[in-house]
Amino acid sequence: MPTTAVRREVPDFSTFPDLVIIMLGMQVRTGYGLKTLLGLGKPIDDAGAGRPEGLLHYENRIIFSLRPTHIGMRWYWRDRQSLEVWSKSEPHRIWWRDFLRDSRGTGFWHETYHMRGGMEAVYVDMGRPVGFSAFTPMIPAHGTMASRHRALNPDSTPDLPDWPA
Repeated sequence: MPTTAVRREVPDFSTFPDLVIIMLGMQVRTGYGLKTLLGLGKPIDDAGAGRPEGLLHYENRIIFSLRPTHIGMRWYWRDRQSLEVWSKSEPHRIWWRDFLRDSRGTGFWHETYHMRGGMEAVYVDMGRPVGFSAFTPMIPAHGTMASRHRALNPDSTPDLPDWPA
């Protein structure tokens, strides 16, 4: 019986020493949440297709579950600075500001993994634990998102919104 060779490859990470991967997800919690999720699909696709400076690759519409509906994405950035510049710009800054005011029937999370070490995560209005929140102790988010970014990168002072009181 003839055998077929299996092709195996591994990435050469040395070409991207400052690589940052961000995984994000949105979980529908109410009927209105489905409208919210569907309304963000095209703008998010457009943001990735616009290839902001430093975005190496993006994958949208990753299905984590159908019940409850939980869709995500994975974006690969050249470095933390590129991600931070994009996160402070339109349309992301507006999306995040509006979401922190009203999650519109959805829960949202993101986890960021840094090639040079460190991880960060935030979970907002999630119904069911996912990612790190499924196994790590969770503490309330206080202060600014900038304070969490500074813990990973003391030289960075991103202009990110405060958590609502």
